[in-house]
Amino acid sequence: MLIVHHLNNSRSQRVLWLLEELGLEYDIQYYQRDPETLLAPASLHQVHPLGKSPVVTDGDLTLAESGAIVEYLIDRYGEGQLIPPPDTSDRLRYTYWLHYAEGSAMPPLLLKLIFDRIEQQSMPFFIKPVARLITSRTKQAFIEPQLMRHLDYLEAELGKSLWFAGDDFTGADVQMSFSIEAAVARAGLDRSCPKLIEFCVAFGTA
Repeated sequence: MLIVHHLNNSRSQRVLWLLEELGLEYDIQYYQRDPETLLAPASLHQVHPLGKSPVVTDGDLTLAESGAIVEYLIDRYGEGQLIPPPDTSDRLRYTYWLHYAEGSAMPPLLLKLIFDRIEQQSMPFFIKPVARLITSRTKQAFIEPQLMRHLDYLEAELGKSLWFAGDDFTGADVQMSFSIEAAVARAGLDRSCPKLIEFCVAFGTA
């Protein structure tokens, strides 16, 4: 039986979505973050040493990293669903977006989250102005321009086809969903990027 080890507020939501799309039976093991540190509980570290989420167990196999999980589930159980035919340009785009989602899209989004939280943290009054100045300048000079560059790029790419890997919905769109959802929450993604907003509407976050 497939088991999804699901940490609240994590990327594992897209794995659940994929399993539903594939019509596979699965169980969910729920985990809650520590309310202070927001880290995974020790019980999840017993499943995977890094306390990663999502984690999927399938018999004796334990697999982390959402991109690897998406590839595994589609290759093992998809029977040709949600993946473009081999040796096609759409298949290359499929592979690219599976890796882009975490390798390129998420780092600036994560930096935005971290620097926003630094600004919101309570700290001694004599440190606060300096900390906020550093975070503000870093966001303005580096993080926010990077986010806008990615949003412009994604908007242009979705102008080439209905979905990220062509005109058919694939696992690449499932993988990209978390990044786009994070962009709505953290990067100011709005209707100035109509293709991305249409994508959000399609999976129910806008």
